[in-house]
Amino acid sequence: MSFQLTVLKVLAGQPTGRASVAEVRRAVEILMNSGRDWTDRMKRLAEHAPDLNIFSAKFVIRDALGWEITQEGRQFLSALEKTVADQRERPQSTIDPPSNELHAHALDAAMPHGAPCDRRRWPRRRPRKARSDRRTA
Repeated sequence: MSFQLTVLKVLAGQPTGRASVAEVRRAVEILMNSGRDWTDRMKRLAEHAPDLNIFSAKFVIRDALGWEITQEGRQFLSALEKTVADQRERPQSTIDPPSNELHAHALDAAMPHGAPCDRRRWPRRRPRKARSDRRTA
């Protein structure tokens, strides 16, 4: 859940790793309303931790003074951010065709020659707009 990841990020950004509930709430509100960059970043992280519960996983502890990120929480957040960063930096190979092209080639190879063609596989083409500067014969 991206809200819980935002809480982890807020606590990890505190010098002591601790903040009162009011401070966490204020910081989370600012970040969640700061724009698409933050939201998209948290969604990318949340894709890799869909069932995250920071309290039951003991990544954050609660007491009368507020919330504190644990060492396990810091390690989890660091590993998660590294995983997402590695995925974003991995370049696409120019030698290998994209997976959808591989799929299309595999379908072509599997179909016997002369078999009826499934035209739904290809996107429809839009009709071209008539150009007034074209000459006709």
